[in-house]
Amino acid sequence: MATAKEKKEEVKASLKILRAELRKMHLGVTEELSLPEPTDVKKLMIQMEDLLSVIEPKSSKKSKKN
Repeated sequence: MATAKEKKEEVKASLKILRAELRKMHLGVTEELSLPEPTDVKKLMIQMEDLLSVIEPKSSKKSKKN
């Protein structure tokens, strides 16, 4: 089982990746006036859901059952 410190590092690394991807998408929308590919958006949404399951494992299990 992961310790609190390991979880914290995992969350920080995931957030860093997500921020970079979102920044790239934002630049594409604002500067290039192009929308991101739906698959790219879906990929980021899945990564955010995975991150949420690390942060709040009990509540994510409940929400998936509904």
